[in-house]
Amino acid sequence: EAPAIVFIDEIDAIGKSRAASGMMGGNDEREQTLNQLLAEMDGFSSDKSPVIVLAATNRPEVLDAALLRPGRFDRQVLVDKPDFQGRKDILKVHVVDIKLGKDINLEEIARLTAGLAGADLANIINEAALLAGRKTKTYVEQQDLVEAVERAIAGLEKKSRRINPEEKRIVAYHESGHALLAETTEGAKRVSKVSIIPRGLAALGYTLNTPEENKFLMQKHELMAEVDVLLAGRAAEEVFLGEISTGAGNDLERATDIIKAMVSIYGMSDVAGLMVLEKQRNTFLNGGTVKDYSDKMAEKLDEHIKKTLQERYEVVKVRLEEYRECIERIVMKLNEFETIDGDQLREVIASFEEENGMPSKLKHTKSVHEKPLNEQPTSHA
Repeated sequence: EAPAIVFIDEIDAIGKSRAASGMMGGNDEREQTLNQLLAEMDGFSSDKSPVIVLAATNRPEVLDAALLRPGRFDRQVLVDKPDFQGRKDILKVHVVDIKLGKDINLEEIARLTAGLAGADLANIINEAALLAGRKTKTYVEQQDLVEAVERAIAGLEKKSRRINPEEKRIVAYHESGHALLAETTEGAKRVSKVSIIPRGLAALGYTLNTPEENKFLMQKHELMAEVDVLLAGRAAEEVFLGEISTGAGNDLERATDIIKAMVSIYGMSDVAGLMVLEKQRNTFLNGGTVKDYSDKMAEKLDEHIKKTLQERYEVVKVRLEEYRECIERIVMKLNEFETIDGDQLREVIASFEEENGMPSKLKHTKSVHEKPLNEQPTSHA
């Protein structure tokens, strides 16, 4: 009965564009539901007993245009993923009923969770409480929160997955390559943790990178830095082991996508100049991008991607050779402890540079919670 507030969640389930339905064969039942909803909304009056209709979706681009006309859902509010301060505030809300240890630093957790939504943060707090409970602790410590973040980002530890010593050695060099380039390349994200413990469905190890501040734009040198870091795992295998493995497949795919986007979308190359080669599809084609260039341009694009990848790969190998002994030290630490944090990594690099009289290439400072190198980090094996 009016007055009332009607909330419709996941409205794209019934409000998808009818143009798309017509091209894909149609869905009479859904269209009838949409038509009825539109008719009902037209009948709502704004007298003393109004009916306010709210709806939510994470796919606004597929909604029917009639839904968004004045008098219907004519006011749109974007609920974006929280920034650093937002994540910190959300974490504070969710820890109210949790007993916390004295070492808790929610600011550090907020930095580690860039890109996560509020629901993800709530789940991390719950996961940390479960982890503390399994260890028969009466309160949640910082390590429990960090481990919960790792589970959310990298997946569950696969303690039952036993990799042979040779594979473990390969993974150690691979992750050391990623970590070194991330810490010595201008524009790369800082390293929070390096591990050779299998996680998730396929990862045999991982390097956890986190931005030091909120980023809404990326400059060209930052994109190239990301490419260098992605290529460093495979390059380390080649430089130190003399042979490459299948472990770099996803890295190469992501590096290729970045360079392709730089040329075809962001105009960061002379290949196409300022011309955009890929455009966003109309919503009735279910989104995505569509190619808008000739076969000749496609050949130029492919050649540019191949050339750029190879050039960056050679640059990365030079850096790895320059820090050869440093990589060996990082690998030694990983083989001994299986997991090291960012501060321990930076201490190894700084020590190597100082011993060899090298100008420091370290781009990131130590975090608030510095752990001495001789203290064994928590192992998840």
